[in-house]
Amino acid sequence: MGGIPLSGELGERARDILAGRIAPVPARDAATVVVLREDAGGLEVYLLRRKASMAFAAGAYVFPGGSVDPRDTDQVITWAGPSPAAWGEIFRADERTARGLVCAAVRETFEESGVLLAGPSEGSVVSDTTGEDWEADRLALIGKTLSFADFLGRRGLVLRSDLLRPWAHWITPEVETRRFDTRFFVAALPPGQLTRDVGGEADQVAWVRPADALDQGGAGRIFLMPPTHRTLTELSAYGKVPEVLATEREIVTFMPRIAEMDGEMRIVLDDDYRFGAR
Repeated sequence: MGGIPLSGELGERARDILAGRIAPVPARDAATVVVLREDAGGLEVYLLRRKASMAFAAGAYVFPGGSVDPRDTDQVITWAGPSPAAWGEIFRADERTARGLVCAAVRETFEESGVLLAGPSEGSVVSDTTGEDWEADRLALIGKTLSFADFLGRRGLVLRSDLLRPWAHWITPEVETRRFDTRFFVAALPPGQLTRDVGGEADQVAWVRPADALDQGGAGRIFLMPPTHRTLTELSAYGKVPEVLATEREIVTFMPRIAEMDGEMRIVLDDDYRFGAR
């Protein structure tokens, strides 16, 4: 049987939502970035494991990402590449929301991996973010004592939206009490930059080939949420980073639905999809 079973309080919540007794929680705008690199074995992606104490997706292996900070949408940022309006057309969002999504994508990637898709000019990118001053700024961004716009402005950096490519759009199922309206991006690891085990929401990080991650998920050694699983499945067809970046994607919105199947409440994406299976 396809899908994810919902038991206990979550199952009852699903029944109440389907019956119209309670309304779903609104989904918050969010961005996720699949950071890519190549080694001798081929294409790899950067994954981090969320701490077991996290309220959402505890223990899951995910790509860097998070919610849009209201300041991401309001403040002026020096920008290179596709405009917020152009990104809005791609993701079917208004210009203000699109600006926030791209800023959140770059900011969250830096916060969660140390990778920064920005540079001192429109054609350059920061080559090293491992110093103590960079770490202080990263922690200030996480703590929200520093806005992303002020961070870039103080360092004289240009956000490189041209280093991002659109990939997907996922909305958390209505049964969840924490929901996100997430746009997925892909980006290559910039030359010279290194990912770091930066802690925070993650207790483990890894570079892994998409097919290997799927094998580990299928064997139960790691937990992959449906958006991560599907993205890894799609990326497993590629061997080179440029091939991924050159892909023209039609952005389709996925929202796994809740349904009663043989008396059991389950989350399902469609009739054929099997979560956790290759």
